[in-house]
Amino acid sequence: MHQGSRDAGTLTNESSDWKFKDPEVPLEERLEALMGLLTLEEKLGQMLHSNPAINRLGIPAYNWWNEACHGVGRAGRATVFPQVIGMAATWNRGLLRRVAEATALEARAKHFDAARRGWRGQYRGLTFWTPNINIFRDPRWGRGQETFGEDPFLTASLASEMVKGLQGEEKERLRTAACAKHFAVHSGPESKRHEFDARPDVKDLWETYLPAFEALVGVGVESVMGAYNRTLGEACCASSFLMEEVLRGRWGFDGHYVSDCGAIDDFHLYHGVTKAPAESATLAIGKGCDLNCGSTYGSALDAVERGLLSEQEVDRSVRRLLRTKLKLGLLDAVPRDVPPLEVVESPEHRALARRAASESIVLLKNENDALPLSRSPERALVVGPTAASIGALLGNYHGISGSLSTIVEGILEALPPNTAVKYRPGCPLLSEQSPGVNYTFEAANNSDYVIAVMGLDHTLEGEEGDTVASASGGDRDTIELPAVQREFLRQLRPYCRKLVLVLTGGGAIAAPEAHDLADAVLLSWYPGCEGGRAVADVLFGDVAPSGRLPVSVPRCTEDLPPFEDYSMRGRTYKFATAEPLYPFGFGLGYGKVEYVSVNADRTHLGRSDLLRLVVKVRNSSERASLETVQCYMVPPQDWPDAPRAQLLAFEKIEVLEGRSKEVRFDLSAEQFGLFDAEGEKQFVPGEYRIHIGSSSPGARSLELGAAVPATVSVTLKP
Repeated sequence: MHQGSRDAGTLTNESSDWKFKDPEVPLEERLEALMGLLTLEEKLGQMLHSNPAINRLGIPAYNWWNEACHGVGRAGRATVFPQVIGMAATWNRGLLRRVAEATALEARAKHFDAARRGWRGQYRGLTFWTPNINIFRDPRWGRGQETFGEDPFLTASLASEMVKGLQGEEKERLRTAACAKHFAVHSGPESKRHEFDARPDVKDLWETYLPAFEALVGVGVESVMGAYNRTLGEACCASSFLMEEVLRGRWGFDGHYVSDCGAIDDFHLYHGVTKAPAESATLAIGKGCDLNCGSTYGSALDAVERGLLSEQEVDRSVRRLLRTKLKLGLLDAVPRDVPPLEVVESPEHRALARRAASESIVLLKNENDALPLSRSPERALVVGPTAASIGALLGNYHGISGSLSTIVEGILEALPPNTAVKYRPGCPLLSEQSPGVNYTFEAANNSDYVIAVMGLDHTLEGEEGDTVASASGGDRDTIELPAVQREFLRQLRPYCRKLVLVLTGGGAIAAPEAHDLADAVLLSWYPGCEGGRAVADVLFGDVAPSGRLPVSVPRCTEDLPPFEDYSMRGRTYKFATAEPLYPFGFGLGYGKVEYVSVNADRTHLGRSDLLRLVVKVRNSSERASLETVQCYMVPPQDWPDAPRAQLLAFEKIEVLEGRSKEVRFDLSAEQFGLFDAEGEKQFVPGEYRIHIGSSSPGARSLELGAAVPATVSVTLKP
């Protein structure tokens, strides 16, 4: 018997009032009481993602592997909210919090109903491996759709709200457990993720790749998931630098650490940092990887018996894991906070999904006020390979709703019953179009307007193994609209009196030709179960578009640096020099919003000063507008590798028709800090230009119709 263990034969399941089961007992006291009851073998069982039951203690089996990327995922019926990149496009903190709260409510209802039935397998639990806060540094990455975009500040701001909504306000009484993933410097290529060594320079590491993780630790995220890849030579699930020095040392993280699935096997199979499973388990546990998604920790007992791993190291990890279980109420004698199963896909949650989807839609072009469309056409044509696609609603890591509103269905539902609405697929999603007659063109010629729904679906972009039509393991080799769709649009245009293009997909789609051909262009992302109705709400003017891009959209693949290069030079709105097709933060509305003025309470800023900015926004149109007020700084460009612009603050507001509203931003001098080559933030004296407007600074924003920003300069004094 190993030190600290109890003989399994000395206890039976005759008692149901063990101290660890009593929620009235202080959490740490419950934890230590349970630790004293466990054998070494039972402890090690808790470190595998699929925990076996401990029947003698009345502890049921539990599977830690659960997903809630945009609603409860992979567990059958649930409200499917827009994919995360779409929710990021709302730029609405409160909305994301409410989505996460609804997800947690459905999760608890589903979990306890499943437990009552004895269903305790994968995707039935309350520990969610969400959110994905990797930076969407390259639009070719198929999993970028799961992220909050390319900006660290926007990512941190929105993901923090998701964590708060999933976990609730009580640190020791969690609704569900959230997880910040994938730590760290992980964003493709998917085909190389098991063997890749990401080597950003120190400046990029601290300026771009780590801030969102630090922010989520700051709001109390319960767990962190290590990435498959190596970072700076160390496997991310056994990294002295990332896990010990930064995460637990510098940031003070006290939750549990979980490996990505199979990542610890990668140590000996691909990375070559160990030679066998027992060595991999020893290395990972020793560095603080508490939970193994996979089976490598099945060799941990052998490692202890060989003296490679101590039981004290095992205990350290098990304490962290059991603490999470206790916080969730998974070990309580009587379940708590059990919602009725009727909350799953309730009318309130579907209404929330519809609102989230409508706020996510980005209007990229609206020439001659082509939108909103008339509700009383005699004939209308809906065309395109994703118009009737369920996959174009769901994206990846999704649940399934009992009713899925495709875009063609949403449009048909919004129009009068006697409108002659036709639907034609028009062209394939990806493969070449067959020669011969295409009935689409005659239908277009006879229609008052044509709505073309095109782009991508979840077969073309996503995770390795999930995207059956991707030749690159889930990534895209090129970011252009597929050639067959481009050619079809060219053929279609001459037959259209008015052509509206709705793009579906999880990231930037370079479609300059489509932009020129269409009268109006909308980006709907993967909009979820109410996606079709939400698109129709915007098309017909029931809801004004208010989405803003959380990514830049390049003009072509050739404008991108090599995919495998983790340097930020040439990437994102902060460091790219090529003019984008659509800038970060851009999006049009149906109203006309003007930035009238900005007042600063000081023109010079010292190291400990606070800068207060008050901007006046006026809506001179005849309809209310939701406006995302974005505050950027443009720092001195003689600083080495200075960002061309940097988001400092934002606020989404409603401005009623004909009215004005003031928005206040309080900025600390620390927010103006610039990173040096050693990754340290420096207070750099000089003139900083502040832009407050509806898009990131640049001529392209204005060319596309963004409001002229209000600007002011402040000087950081030595």
